Amino acid sequence: MRVDAWLWSVRLTRTRSAAATACRAGHVRVNGAAAKPAQHIVVGDEVRLRLGGRERIVEVATLIAKRVGAPVAATCFIDHSPPPPPREIAASMPHRDRGAGRPTKRERRETDRLLGRE
Repeated sequence: MRVDAWLWSVRLTRTRSAAATACRAGHVRVNGAAAKPAQHIVVGDEVRLRLGGRERIVEVATLIAKRVGAPVAATCFIDHSPPPPPREIAASMPHRDRGAGRPTKRERRETDRLLGRE
């Protein structure tokens, strides 16, 4: 089964084209390697999806071809993702004002350090 179709059918992305775009952008990894949209997956594969500033780490439990309801979709993968940050921490993250221009190198490094991307 294609990885983009599976991501869409288990409701990790809203549309199949969004899943394909994420694959082409390098935001999807299967077993540690960057995945193209047409890459085949099998039961037991680890799929990492970075979407919306959050990384989802799931293990394929069942292959399904059609999009199903949320309760059924939740049984098709085993979620190993870290919990999302609390709302207080997410709200305290720095926010650039619109029109403030591009961040300086120093500001970017501070933001990366704060978000733990070092």
